[in-house]
Amino acid sequence: MKKIFKVIFLTSMFFPGIVFSQQNSNEKNVKIISKGGTSGEYQAFTDAVKLKNGDLLCVFYAGEGHVTYPSDMYPKTGRICMVRSSDNGKTWSAPETIYDDDADNRDPHVSQMSDGSVVVTFFNTLFGDLIENQNTSSKTTLAHYKGQRRKTKNGGIHYIVSSDNGNTWGEKISISTGEFTNSCSAPMRELKDGTWVYPAYHQGGDDAFGTIYLSINKGKSWSAPKFIGKGSGQYLPAETDVIQLKDGSILAALRGDIKRDHKMHFSISNNAGQTWENVYSSGFQGHCPHFLRLSNDAIVLTYRAFKDDNTAESGYTGLRISYDEGKTWQGPYLIDQYWGAYASTIELPDKNLLITYYEEGENSAVRVLKTSVPIKYTKNIHYERPETLPRLKL
Repeated sequence: MKKIFKVIFLTSMFFPGIVFSQQNSNEKNVKIISKGGTSGEYQAFTDAVKLKNGDLLCVFYAGEGHVTYPSDMYPKTGRICMVRSSDNGKTWSAPETIYDDDADNRDPHVSQMSDGSVVVTFFNTLFGDLIENQNTSSKTTLAHYKGQRRKTKNGGIHYIVSSDNGNTWGEKISISTGEFTNSCSAPMRELKDGTWVYPAYHQGGDDAFGTIYLSINKGKSWSAPKFIGKGSGQYLPAETDVIQLKDGSILAALRGDIKRDHKMHFSISNNAGQTWENVYSSGFQGHCPHFLRLSNDAIVLTYRAFKDDNTAESGYTGLRISYDEGKTWQGPYLIDQYWGAYASTIELPDKNLLITYYEEGENSAVRVLKTSVPIKYTKNIHYERPETLPRLKL
């Protein structure tokens, strides 16, 4: 034991940038897979995928806070980092930066396409003139903004591609969004016919709605935006995600707005995403929806859930499951009390679920846990008292 302590002490003394990314939380059966060190003071907005070779990749935003402004410590602001597991989540690599430039690159999401390409989607924020030296008014808010404040503008939606399972990455590819600025917070999806779908959304002024972009040639060219919920009267800063249903239609989920009491909404496309039916309420509030179809054909929806739709402080990392192709959603289930959420789900070989998510607030970390799939039943779960999912040993 003394030898191990000596190695750790000397390593941290001479290589302070190294982070021991697979430390155990003091909570049973939860792992913290990135906190501090090379990933900065704040990690958030996670997504994970199981590759065809069996590796698990988890990508996330790394910086100083919910928005990372230019500073001496963060001259390039926020960046995209990744960790890898080759043993189904038991251990994880140290974080590595997979994309960084002068913009605040955020909300990365990862998927693997049928041709083996690994794709990471993200959007970014560009910075202009200094507008105040030190922000103090938001220190008590849920999402912390630190350091110098500057004028900002949307930098668009982008993606990077790896052809070697995430070991190396190509140049940033940007998508033209036309007259509307776009952001994104979902992975690239693929339809049964091989069409790539880039889910995105527009948020500006009094208007917020979902968009998608379609590519029939594996990203060589992209369609014009296809709008979801535009002009609906609902403010949906959508963080759109989509999933193809067994009958070939596509289900879209769109983030709600807690300030306006506009719930998470859904919409259906019956023509491969070209047009979308009127949005309809899910009946519950939710942010950053993320879909996964399981091997038993159930659909898992992870999201930032709320025990009280009138207050952001009631947020938690939540899950629902549908056994009828998205017509009804069993739950809610509590993954963790942390309200950061932006959770994603992987089905493990033993048919259990591995879920990644983040904490929020200063020194926010990336967390991972393993749980079982909720069985199908008809009992009601009280909205204000979500059923806690079991935590299994990783």
